[in-house]
Amino acid sequence: MGRVFDPSKVENRPWLKEFAQAPATLIFDDFLRIYFACRPPRDPITGQYVSYTAYVDVKKDNFMDIISFADKPVFELGDPGTFDEFGTYPTSILRHDGELVAYFGGWTRCSSVPFTVGIGKAYSYDEGKTFEKVGKGGPIIPYTPDEPFIISGPKIRRFNNKWYLFYIAGKKWVLDNGVPEPVYKIRLAISDDGLNWAKVGKDLIETKIDVDEAQASPDVIFWNGKYHMFFCYRYSTNYRENERGYRIGYAHSKDLINWTREDDRVGIDVSLYSNFDNESIAYPHVFEMDGNLHMLYLGNQVGRFGFGWAKLEDYRP
Repeated sequence: MGRVFDPSKVENRPWLKEFAQAPATLIFDDFLRIYFACRPPRDPITGQYVSYTAYVDVKKDNFMDIISFADKPVFELGDPGTFDEFGTYPTSILRHDGELVAYFGGWTRCSSVPFTVGIGKAYSYDEGKTFEKVGKGGPIIPYTPDEPFIISGPKIRRFNNKWYLFYIAGKKWVLDNGVPEPVYKIRLAISDDGLNWAKVGKDLIETKIDVDEAQASPDVIFWNGKYHMFFCYRYSTNYRENERGYRIGYAHSKDLINWTREDDRVGIDVSLYSNFDNESIAYPHVFEMDGNLHMLYLGNQVGRFGFGWAKLEDYRP
């Protein structure tokens, strides 16, 4: 369908000038709210970024018809030394029993590698305009020996009266021309209350392009009698601004634990005509609304120029 908006053209919000990453939706009666991660310009002295969570409200029948943007970031940055001191990215929102809950990735800078990430939880009491973090804002799911860093990419879902947290976990760092690049895989944790989690303890999606394939953004829906996962994947090295960059993958399952990967059925690829998404497509978010199945996704440079919108045209079981 095209690009929804260009973040560099948003006015009067100095904290929202670059990137619109990892879209996630919250459906209202008369509009659609799309959350995303954004950044102010780099610090002129250190050259470092911070990131914030914002949202844009759009018309439900045409996402390019923008109603308004968030007046301020959805989350406050974490205190010094906390896991989300330098930003929140990404966020997943869910309504349940009259409450509005978010699970978010919070990141902090490191010395030997660029960053690490944890997953936090928060509630909103103003219909999703702002969120308050649970407790003192610490991560709600721990690192473990087989998940030692970068616990990120939360996608929260409710199936069969249980909470399912799909996420990614770092496996190792590889050097790309002397720069550390993370390798992460898709994982799952299950909970009765949304706070105490039992990790499944295995990679859900088999690798395809090489052993160090990085996988991200596992978005799962139940549709037409089975579970469908859309995710993205890339090479671990030399993946920026070329054919080794992110692509969107697809898998299906009957039990949420065992998945069959069939990327040739995903139904979307880089564009042949647009300079917005002709190099890479990433971080898919798939949702049903008014009888249609929609996908929001990032284009080139992982959302530097905004996110795109697609609609399902044909489905074959």
